[in-house]
Amino acid sequence: QVQLVESGGGLVQAGGSLRLSCAASGRTFSGSAMGWFRQVPGKEREFVAVISGSGATTYYADSVEGRFTISRDNAANTVYLEMDSLRPEDTAVYYCAGRRTVTALRNPNDFHYWGQGTQVTVSS
Repeated sequence: QVQLVESGGGLVQAGGSLRLSCAASGRTFSGSAMGWFRQVPGKEREFVAVISGSGATTYYADSVEGRFTISRDNAANTVYLEMDSLRPEDTAVYYCAGRRTVTALRNPNDFHYWGQGTQVTVSS
C-alpha cells in the first residue's frame, strides 16, 4: 500500500511563493514517476508538473512553466513543488500522485497513487 502525504499549502499573496512537499511510503520511491495536479470546484483535475523516477525528466503545464519547479529527493522519499510568482488563478487543491513505473506522463488516469490534497490560496 502506497501512501502519499502532502504538506506546505496555505494562503499567500499574489507574487509570493510556496513550497509543497509530498512524502511517500510503501514502495520503492525511485521506481515511481511523481506528479502534481490541481483541482478547483466544478472543474476537472489539471496536470501541473511531473518528474521521472530518476529526476532526469520533467514536464510542466504551459500555465506554470517558468514559475513552478518540480524536484525529488529519492533518499528522503519526497517530491517537491516550488511555486513562485503565484497568481490568483493558481488557487486550487494540489494533489501529489505517483505511478508504478519511472516514466513521466501527464494524464491523471496514468497515475495509480494519490494523496489527499493540500489547499493553496493566492489572494490578489
